[in-house]
Amino acid sequence: MAENNLPNGKGYWGRILWVDLSSGKITFEDLDDALYEKFLSGAGLGAKILWDRLPAGIDPLGPENILGFTTGLLTDTGTLFSGRFTVVGKSPLSGGWGDANAGGYFSPWLKRSGFDALFFSGAAERPVYLYLDDRTAELREASDLWGADTLETETRLKERYGPRVQVACIGPAGEKLSRISGIVTDRGRIAARSGLGAVMGAKRLKAVVAAGTRRVGVADRRQINRLAKEFQERLAGKKGLQRFLTDGLMGMMGRITRHSRIFPRQPADLWRLLLSKFGTTAITAMSAESGDSPIKNWGGVGYLDFPLSRSQKIGAEAVLKYETKKYGCFSCPLHCGGLLKIEAGPYPIPEMHKIEYETLGAFGGLLLNDDLFTIFKINDLLNRAGMDSISCGGAVAFALECFENGILTSADTDGLELRWGNAPAILQLTEKIISRQGLGDTLADGVKRAAEKIGRGSERFAVHCGGVEPAMHDPKFDPGFGTAYACEAAPGRHTVSSYTYLDLQVLEKKFKKAKKIPSLTTYKEKYRTDNKGEALAVNGFFKMLIDGAGVCLFGTQIGGNFPLTEWINAATGWQRLPDDYLATGERIAQLRQAFNLREGLNPKKDFRLHPRIYGDPPLPKGPAKGITLDMEALTNGYYQALHWDPATGRAEKEHLIALGLEEIIPVLYGEGHH
Repeated sequence: MAENNLPNGKGYWGRILWVDLSSGKITFEDLDDALYEKFLSGAGLGAKILWDRLPAGIDPLGPENILGFTTGLLTDTGTLFSGRFTVVGKSPLSGGWGDANAGGYFSPWLKRSGFDALFFSGAAERPVYLYLDDRTAELREASDLWGADTLETETRLKERYGPRVQVACIGPAGEKLSRISGIVTDRGRIAARSGLGAVMGAKRLKAVVAAGTRRVGVADRRQINRLAKEFQERLAGKKGLQRFLTDGLMGMMGRITRHSRIFPRQPADLWRLLLSKFGTTAITAMSAESGDSPIKNWGGVGYLDFPLSRSQKIGAEAVLKYETKKYGCFSCPLHCGGLLKIEAGPYPIPEMHKIEYETLGAFGGLLLNDDLFTIFKINDLLNRAGMDSISCGGAVAFALECFENGILTSADTDGLELRWGNAPAILQLTEKIISRQGLGDTLADGVKRAAEKIGRGSERFAVHCGGVEPAMHDPKFDPGFGTAYACEAAPGRHTVSSYTYLDLQVLEKKFKKAKKIPSLTTYKEKYRTDNKGEALAVNGFFKMLIDGAGVCLFGTQIGGNFPLTEWINAATGWQRLPDDYLATGERIAQLRQAFNLREGLNPKKDFRLHPRIYGDPPLPKGPAKGITLDMEALTNGYYQALHWDPATGRAEKEHLIALGLEEIIPVLYGEGHH
């Protein structure tokens, strides 16, 4: 592959691609450097384009919605952990800002086609896919692929164009406009949240095929390589914690977190070793024991309702038995993923990406299901369908509790006995959700809409945040997740900020604005609400910086002092201080919040958490016994840190001016028309 090493390289092309699916017209647009300097690429570029080009009040599943695929500013520059892309659009699930993030190999191949992002408007009359390489951008007929699952779609397109091309596509869930569907690449890496697979389906866009070979130039190749070498050397020099990786680690950690109210600062080095050996499955059993995992549709207690004897059946060691090969995304030295082969049990699977913690939690403890073979099968089905496992698991949990309370009967379920832990029924209901058959048709759009259709008090069991099912991390264990679930522009999101992330990322060593917060040091400190807002805000700004750069969250959490801002300077030639970049992250966060406000959404009201999430009523037993989080205090602290009015959610004008966001003031304050 030809690599551009010219001294005027800057890590980005300064060009995006527009595809009008209604007319078939494809155009290129060159962007000013100033846009990248203010918003980077990735999620920041996506937020700016949608703010500027997307009218307020449009139907997310209508042709007016814009769907964007954005690469990161550091994508394919030689930096580590920089293989992720972000999909953006108005969410059909929340009705506001929508984004979803995934790894694999699609992002660099997209960028190698010669642009930083592509945006789709309109809707095609018949199914199409977009083919891209160094010279070509062309819509092609996809009627023969419509109805195929994601693995079959990718296989057939690689047979057509060669094994090195990369494919992002939807499966039957997106085609059927399920509002909990996502976009799949690399045979099982999913940009799953926000329901953007349904936007792709509504546009009758089956896939994007990226076959580029052009390498973007950078300002200082030697500095990028030196930083990568030093980072890896720092990681390699920390081997002392290997002794913790014993067969009894999972049970040991589970008992420590259950019985002790002292929880030390999260050790990033241990997290790296766990990820390297087990992937995210490492925390399955310990999270059930500690109270991190929601149990029995957020109403249960792990060590009572789903004790270690059960959670270990679907835990790290149980899954690892079926791993045949390690897997890492593009430019990843960690390889937390893996490929599995399931020969035993009732559901043979020749090859499948290693199941993640979120899926194990959503179809394990949340449903009191310890049948690993069933969860493997469901994981494969969801990968092929292109459906978010978090939301789907939440929908199944909602249905189980409605059945338990007589709101749903066997007449509503086509005879399925929706009992807790009934693995065959859980599998069959998942299949119905994917195919939108019977009760599955109601559940395929998430629990909020399902409860509205079912009625009869079912909303009591519809656990969501602004229409979005929350992730498998209980804020009563880490209250930082509660603030993120309620205040993030994409509600219910677990990958933005938390006390745990603050521990792992040690941001106070990177940014002057970051203050040391002993967040999980003691039980008493953990539940204080007067000193967390600013730290969580900084954590959120850092995540926006990560998403603008196209970097993996895990890379910043594994020790070694991840050189994110230094890499951006080396790629672009900019000479900015770390806190200057933190302001860039805040700029992206403020723009996403403004997007929701323009849509008439106020997070304080519209993204209100289901009471079970914050402990109302409190659990009678377990690690969170008696805990009810003061969400008003937590969200007020976060609002104060972002200069948001507690009633309206609008940022102060002076603060927006200081951030260089003057253009959004007339819209937020009714001083003009957008």
